[in-house]
Amino acid sequence: MHRTAQTRGRSRTWRAYLGIGLRGAAMGAADVVPGVSGGTIAMISGIYEELIDALAALGPAALDLFRSGFRAFWVRIHGDFLLALVLGIGLSILSLSRLLLWLLATQPILLWSFFFGLVLASAHLIGRRIGGWSWEKILALLLGALVAYGISRSTPLALEPSPLFLFLGGSIAICAMILPGISGSFLLVLLGLYPTVLSAVSELRFSVLLLFGAGALLGLLSFSRVLAWLLHRYHDCTVAALVGVMLGSLHRVWPWKQVLAWTRNHRGEQLPLLTQNRWPWDYSTLPADQLLGTSPDPQLWPALGLAALGIVLIFLLERGNPTRR
Repeated sequence: MHRTAQTRGRSRTWRAYLGIGLRGAAMGAADVVPGVSGGTIAMISGIYEELIDALAALGPAALDLFRSGFRAFWVRIHGDFLLALVLGIGLSILSLSRLLLWLLATQPILLWSFFFGLVLASAHLIGRRIGGWSWEKILALLLGALVAYGISRSTPLALEPSPLFLFLGGSIAICAMILPGISGSFLLVLLGLYPTVLSAVSELRFSVLLLFGAGALLGLLSFSRVLAWLLHRYHDCTVAALVGVMLGSLHRVWPWKQVLAWTRNHRGEQLPLLTQNRWPWDYSTLPADQLLGTSPDPQLWPALGLAALGIVLIFLLERGNPTRR
């Protein structure tokens, strides 16, 4: 049985909130990279369902409480929890966006290998939390995997980032950012908005960020209520579907990719638009203009080592989760 927000709030120390902030930092770092979901980090670290409940609580009933007293409103929305988490996410995105862009440009194989290990181990650990596999749960897992695989195979759009499109893009991407396995950043890639949004974050272009943020807020408040209802009514089937989504997304985070088409951001920097997965022993045979990285070396052993490191880190994080079953 889940503890109430009031009980959780009373039992937490400043160290517990520091831990929530660090989980938020990990979520922010994951959400910056196309193919990795911050929702995955939230689930394996034991805060996912509280996060969804907190977001779902941000509705008309909470506003009524706000009129009668701030304290009741703050408790209802899990305010201390959300504040610590949002601060961690925000600081991480602001501080790590340039570093991750640099790693994507210079060491893509090693970075994607690390994330591949993270996602693979996460799917395994979250799947273990499902109590008994029935045909309904297996079907939910297969559907989730098919949806994620289909999204990962989609062709990115090439539309002008108008104000309305930025607003709608924020609404769509935020829904994926709170789903384990589906990357909000990758949906931004599909919508053609990833370079625009990430450069706006690194350059603090508030006109773009406010439009995107307003759309994200709308999507967050509406979708979180649907997800909270599913988790409370059909918990195991919903979790099975989320595990399927994570497994289906492994296609997207495969480290060795052949670039079939490139695009450029507003600063003229070249970015991959369409990619195709290749085996590591085939990677060195690709033409130079189709390599995702700067070298034809598949870096097999370092890549396997970083994938193993990602797996170990997830198991260590799960062992430190006091809510694990």
